[in-house]
Amino acid sequence: MGSSDLPGKLRGQDVALQGMSITYPNGFTAVQPTDLVIEAGEFFSILGPSGCGKTTILRAVSGFVEPTAGKVLIGGKDMAGIGPNGRPTALIFQSLALFPLMKVWENVAFGLEARGVSRRERRKRADELLDLVALGDQGDKRPTELSGGQRQRVAVARALAVDPAVLLLDEPLSALDLKLRQHMRTELRAIQQRTGVTFIYITHDQGEALTMSDRIAVMNKGVIEQVGSADAIYAAPQTAFVASFVGETNVFSGKVIGLETGEKGPMARIESPLGPMLGRNPAGLSVGDAAMLFVRPERMSLAGPEAPFGNQLRARVERRDLEGPFVNLFLRAGEQELAMHLTNAGDAGQGLHGEQTIGFASESAIVLPEGTLAATGREMAEHV
Repeated sequence: MGSSDLPGKLRGQDVALQGMSITYPNGFTAVQPTDLVIEAGEFFSILGPSGCGKTTILRAVSGFVEPTAGKVLIGGKDMAGIGPNGRPTALIFQSLALFPLMKVWENVAFGLEARGVSRRERRKRADELLDLVALGDQGDKRPTELSGGQRQRVAVARALAVDPAVLLLDEPLSALDLKLRQHMRTELRAIQQRTGVTFIYITHDQGEALTMSDRIAVMNKGVIEQVGSADAIYAAPQTAFVASFVGETNVFSGKVIGLETGEKGPMARIESPLGPMLGRNPAGLSVGDAAMLFVRPERMSLAGPEAPFGNQLRARVERRDLEGPFVNLFLRAGEQELAMHLTNAGDAGQGLHGEQTIGFASESAIVLPEGTLAATGREMAEHV
């Protein structure tokens, strides 16, 4: 079913935040002044740790929270004073809140009944939407008879039944197991592409954001630190927080001691506790600036006489973890813990012990201004 064949008038509208900020009565500012444009028909994710303000932005777009300052516009129209029921939005929470005693099709059509649509038209609309989410033969079942993934699709169909221009999703996959979450990423992306509805997706899961999104906003402490495509966010982070939050990374702190020109642009050499290192310098740092050099674990390799790298150091292998097609090596260089990901060719990393020479290409590293790093998994666990 193509977008031109869809039931109703499903189509996306753009969403714009203009200087929008939200401060609660206790004085806590959940969202700092923010300018953001989400384009019509886009799958846009807001990614960040718990408490960063991403759900607050979602609630402001949906009308459940009024901005303290600034504006929310949908389709160019200022939403000031317009409540949730008057906005062209639909919201899907973590808890799907399906009605267990209603049939699946009745759940889908519930919002239409409240609008006075006849039972015959409600059933027709529900059947069309259930076909859209590949549940056309499940309409007469109860939600309890469906799998978790099927119930998730019912929730999407119910939200689409009221013809929203913008569908808001607040971590809807968090309760599903890993394999089902991975499957539902594909399902949600396909549904969004078929409908053309603007999706705004809230998540703390990097895999979800990177896999599904046209663009991603990475948020920290009420501030959107970077907006870009998944490739740009991963390969060209603009701040230390983005570099350390999105994907795994190794970080080396130091000061810029020299500037060079590489094949792909400006480079900066830093002096770190493990020696000098060279990386890309997109921020235009100067000699003497405090800096951090970041390199992804998959960009690091075991270095030998026939495999020279722009950056080399000695590190001691502490652990080898097999993860199917990949092998994760955990090493220590001085006081610093490092990670390296190798492709499993059958014996990757086997028998490695003691000190090894590891390296990475200068073009694979990025040098950014010194900044706050995202909490590691271990640090977050210590605060639970």
